[in-house]
Amino acid sequence: MFSVPFGRRRLLRRCGEVRPSADWADLPIDALLSVLHKLEPIELMVGSAGRVCRSWRRAVRDEPELWRRIDMRVRKGHRYRIDEGTAREAVRRGSGRCEAFWGEDATDHFLLFLAEHAPTLKSLRLISSNHISNEALMESINKFPMLEELELSLCKNVFGKVYEVIGIACPHLKSFRLSYPCFYSIDDAEYNKDEEATGIATMSALRSLQLFGSELTNKGLTAILDSCTDLEYLDIRHCLDIYFDTALRAKCARIKTMRLPHASTDDHEFQIGNPVRTRSRKTRRDYAFYGNSILRGFQVP
Repeated sequence: MFSVPFGRRRLLRRCGEVRPSADWADLPIDALLSVLHKLEPIELMVGSAGRVCRSWRRAVRDEPELWRRIDMRVRKGHRYRIDEGTAREAVRRGSGRCEAFWGEDATDHFLLFLAEHAPTLKSLRLISSNHISNEALMESINKFPMLEELELSLCKNVFGKVYEVIGIACPHLKSFRLSYPCFYSIDDAEYNKDEEATGIATMSALRSLQLFGSELTNKGLTAILDSCTDLEYLDIRHCLDIYFDTALRAKCARIKTMRLPHASTDDHEFQIGNPVRTRSRKTRRDYAFYGNSILRGFQVP
């Protein structure tokens, strides 16, 4: 596009033919928030939005509305470093109104901090967070009674009875996602492959469930289906200990959308390792594939 020479432009303005450029600093707060909502939280935190002018800086710092939904997941080609301090500051700016937090490489300390500062949280997605323990998760989850969506993917130190605690603490939970880096099954008659499924069965309000690479069996899946009667979406890809007999097919008939164990994984967001079957009691948590699944988010000193 061509530009109007300065002198000509000034003359046209006097005649009302060219409007002066908008003063962004004088935008009404509703309009300003509408503009800032188009930016990701990490851009608001460390990008240039807060340096445009004083009113923008004040809005980014003091308007809790901008921090109701905080997405700190790593993006491909992301030029910003996302550390735990940045995530904590984002939650603080929510002033207790944060309703959704999504992040990677979170720690016990951060999770307990989130539990204290986001009592109305409805959506929590924790990915590749190997520094979160069962103990911290069970302590914090009791402070999220309004939680409706939960993801615990690639979190190797979260396992076992923690899922039952979640089911009891979060009666409104409608969506649960649990992805493993690969299918890993211990072939031992004394080993309980359905412990996590028994816990998930307590999440009776579920409408959507993803269990990617789980070792649950028909028994565990049946327990879930019997308890979660509102279930509409079920993703059990790479759950290779599931065998669809007549009884199981009948129970799954009511599910609107199903992703079966051998269905395509082209749209799965994480790297997938080869299936492992072993007679060793070496647990999935000790398997070397953990830690290489996706890029890291929070940087742990």
